[in-house]
Amino acid sequence: MKTLVIVAHPNMEQSRVNKAWMNRLQQEETVTVHNLYAHYPTFEIDVEKEQQQLLEHDRIVLQFPFYWYSSPALLKQWQDVVLTYGFAYGSEGNNLHGKEFMLAISSGGPAEAYQAGGYNHYSMSELTRPFQATANLCGMHFLPSFLLQGMMTLNEEKLQESTEALAAYVTNPNLRADR
Repeated sequence: MKTLVIVAHPNMEQSRVNKAWMNRLQQEETVTVHNLYAHYPTFEIDVEKEQQQLLEHDRIVLQFPFYWYSSPALLKQWQDVVLTYGFAYGSEGNNLHGKEFMLAISSGGPAEAYQAGGYNHYSMSELTRPFQATANLCGMHFLPSFLLQGMMTLNEEKLQESTEALAAYVTNPNLRADR
């Protein structure tokens, strides 16, 4: 199984978590890591190249820090221009049908902040519902997300554990889609 990890972090050099994750995933033979901000600092996305990469992989992973209850701006731009009618959805847009789709998200707030009655009032599953809807529209199988929450208080040992856990998770061929 070939996996494409699309990384979207606007300040990668200042990132602890996403940089560590990206560096670790680059070591996996079956994983292609694609850093959007490194490739498109001016937001001028090569749509044809991006669509070709999607066609060449079986599993698509969006890796990003959780910004304002969503993804960083370039990842949203990528979705808007790459997942087009006729390619990703629509009567003839079946190029992504059957592919697996997952999220790898880091958040500053702890897990208990993302639940009913918590600081943010909603669970991560509820807040990432638009990504699930995108997977559904494109005919992809939405896999359970990989979450690292509370990264603001994360020590080096836990960071290293998360990098190994993410690599194992992303390359696990036995993950099953949420239904």
